Amino acid sequence: MMTNDTSSVFEDEKALAVQAVTTPPAYTELYHRYYSRVFNYVRYRCEDLATAEDLTALVFERLLVRIGAYCPDRGPFGAWLFAIARNTVNGHLRTAHRHSWISIDLLNQRSGQDVGLEEAAIQKESAADFLKLIEGLGERERDLLGLKFAAHFTNRQIAELTGLSESNVGVILYRTLSRLRKGFVNKELTLVSLEDRMESSHGRA
Repeated sequence: MMTNDTSSVFEDEKALAVQAVTTPPAYTELYHRYYSRVFNYVRYRCEDLATAEDLTALVFERLLVRIGAYCPDRGPFGAWLFAIARNTVNGHLRTAHRHSWISIDLLNQRSGQDVGLEEAAIQKESAADFLKLIEGLGERERDLLGLKFAAHFTNRQIAELTGLSESNVGVILYRTLSRLRKGFVNKELTLVSLEDRMESSHGRA
């Protein structure tokens, strides 16, 4: 159930998005609210910092051009913005034909309470081993990890954004983390803790 505070945030952002069409300060406020989340999501899926910066800039350029198309009645602004971000990254990957990967510097950044993956990577004696595990994941798995740990979306929000069922999102995330866990002989507790968080968030609005 959505709290009054959460509802208030959504309504505020909807109002800002409407104002941003003709009021630059409103667009600037949205930019500051979402830049870090968008950048971190893009960074989960891109092979280097420069590309992530360029694509993030492109996302906000497209936002500026398309802001007038946002319809508040169709859902939260954040979900609409991340649809633009996903399409931007997907287009880049299709064009470049590159195998994207999560870099060490991103994994060393803290992301609120969901730091299990990052801590596990930092604890590894050889970070290269961890990167090899990530590189072995499919694009869909990296996309879902980015939405979960960079964009901080719930499983339900990820399902709405990707078109997958909520149960499918939970299964894919669980299996992906289980697969990563198998690459760690002595680091299971951190990743198991992270999986438990995912299971507890499954079905949460």
